[in-house]
Amino acid sequence: MSASPAVRADRTWLVALAASLWGLSSLWRDPLAQRYPSLAVVFWEHLVLVALTLPWLVPALGRVARASVRTRVSVLVIGAGSSALATTLFTAAFRYGDPITPQVLQKLQPVIAVALAAALLGERLRRSYLWFAVPALVGAWLLAFPDPLGVSVATAQAALLAVGAAALWAAGTVFGRAASAELRFADLTALRFGVGLVTLTVIAGVTSTPLGLGRDAALDILLLALVPGLLALVLYYRALGRTPASRATLAELAFPLSAAVVGVVALGARPTGSQWLGLVVVLAAVVGLALHEQRSRRPAVVAPVRAEEALAGAR
Repeated sequence: MSASPAVRADRTWLVALAASLWGLSSLWRDPLAQRYPSLAVVFWEHLVLVALTLPWLVPALGRVARASVRTRVSVLVIGAGSSALATTLFTAAFRYGDPITPQVLQKLQPVIAVALAAALLGERLRRSYLWFAVPALVGAWLLAFPDPLGVSVATAQAALLAVGAAALWAAGTVFGRAASAELRFADLTALRFGVGLVTLTVIAGVTSTPLGLGRDAALDILLLALVPGLLALVLYYRALGRTPASRATLAELAFPLSAAVVGVVALGARPTGSQWLGLVVVLAAVVGLALHEQRSRRPAVVAPVRAEEALAGAR
């Protein structure tokens, strides 16, 4: 028997594609983080993104004003937390770790997001989910540290910053799924960047952080905003309305996978044998989950495909 129309409509694969684009960010974020304050880098990144999405932002403000309180709160969490604060923490992590570690530590996202999805969206996991989640988490841990049983102080500093970013991004997955019940993917993309820019401006004012960048940073900022920023987020929010948050957050582990590849090919990172093993395990888990949810009559995540149905069931 073929999969139901609801399962075929699932867009886990598109979430994984968007997440893989996030892994390219180290090409531009790593050199910027070494030369400028993290807050300044993220501020200019958001300024470019707001300029690019300005045609979407004006109608999005009208729609969010007419939306429910739940959706307005979700937009604030996504913009201030998942966009502004998470990206600042993530950028800062590059000062203390290698180009791969801050990105692969997004392995904690599924643990946080699954709990939030169960509490806020009423999603239910079958035992088969563990066959994908546990290997993915183990693989991401192997990817994170050259010696998986030993963590240095410097690596721990990068890890703490990266884990903070992971927690905020996990919240963004769940709240983005909730907000997609009333807002279009273009609305969510524009509002995420707009609210993020306002948040960063306030933080810079309160902390007196200098926001100036040299001309040498212009191209890196533009590419950072266009590829892992705008293109990835448009694909991500287009998929999220039809992808349960518990499933989407595991598909997002394609992010540390692509980050590891970029680190090796472009940034000169040299993974150990255990890190290569972790890369293979994460790839197998992410691809396996996507195929299972597309083809199985008993998907691992039990949830309505559309976000509005999920929210109705959670009330």
